[in-house]
Amino acid sequence: MQSTPLSGRTVRTRFAPSPTGRLHLGHALAAQVAYELARRHGGEFLLRHEDIDLTRVREAYYVAIEEDLRWLGFGWDGAALRQSSRIAAYAAALEKLRAMGLVYPCYCTRREIQDEVAAMVAAPQGPEGPLYPGTCRGLGADQRQRNLDSGATHAWRLDSRRAAQRAGPLTFVDLRHGTLEVDPGLLGDVVLARKDIGTAYHLAVVVDDAYQQISHVTRGEDLLPSTHVQRLLQALLGLAEPLYLHHPLVLDEQGRRLAKRHDALAIAALRQGGMAAAAVLAQVGASMRGFAPIAARPHG
Repeated sequence: MQSTPLSGRTVRTRFAPSPTGRLHLGHALAAQVAYELARRHGGEFLLRHEDIDLTRVREAYYVAIEEDLRWLGFGWDGAALRQSSRIAAYAAALEKLRAMGLVYPCYCTRREIQDEVAAMVAAPQGPEGPLYPGTCRGLGADQRQRNLDSGATHAWRLDSRRAAQRAGPLTFVDLRHGTLEVDPGLLGDVVLARKDIGTAYHLAVVVDDAYQQISHVTRGEDLLPSTHVQRLLQALLGLAEPLYLHHPLVLDEQGRRLAKRHDALAIAALRQGGMAAAAVLAQVGASMRGFAPIAARPHG
């Protein structure tokens, strides 16, 4: 079930921060890569606020993110998209997967999962540590329905084994790494809809990339494992296949990936400290030395 690649379309990229904090140097690099790729090919650069985690989102951060982007010189095309306005689209995608029998309700708490993994002799491992052990995957249909009827709190997980069988062999193209084979179980049975909100990252990003007709998904190399499950979801949902570009990360002095906790490296703090936008971009550009994408045109 290989989905149809994009062909003959405008190069369209996106920068998709979460409005849960200020932008930092890592964000500046991600925005720069997406912006320059689009502009170099006469394409479009879109802004998407990934704001589905409403417990952490703050209205002030939407404004701050857009202010920082403008200061850096990254104007975007059209209105910024807020994922919180697209809950119905994610629900429809989840329902499609449910109808295919490819998701199941999970009633495990985080602590219960940790305890079960700790008790296992050989817990399943992924690139970021132990994977969900599949506890609720084995529940019978009757038990699942009784739990649902009772109103028990649950998340929805992808049955990666069934999904792999349904989709068949898949690949994706990365402009840095070439053509890669998809490993459907790399991240295990990921959560597609969280208990507190109607969706989760993997499902929302796939649905929105298709909705916005993103031709090139550019992001940090730490998200390369996520592309495996997202290509699987694209195939299952019949969505177009973009090209990918997983670029190097901005690291701190200890070689660690920057995070929002690095307040001193927030774009706003650097600006207030008198640093020019060009100097900020030069600093993040150092992370890209020796980085050369193999191609940038859409499929076709």
